[in-house]
Amino acid sequence: MAYKIGENCVACGACAAQCPVEAISDAGTKYEINPDICVSCGACAAQCPVQAIEEE
Repeated sequence: MAYKIGENCVACGACAAQCPVEAISDAGTKYEINPDICVSCGACAAQCPVQAIEEE
């Protein structure tokens, strides 16, 4: 199950820096996770300072 970044994302980039498969990209005002690449490791969710990342 892939992860999803919610609307409360502050676009700090902490999640993208931790993603081992580079599934997270900058979408302007927030970041997005490509579910086709995400391996559901949870590294991004653990790193998010505003808890904006949840499992889909």
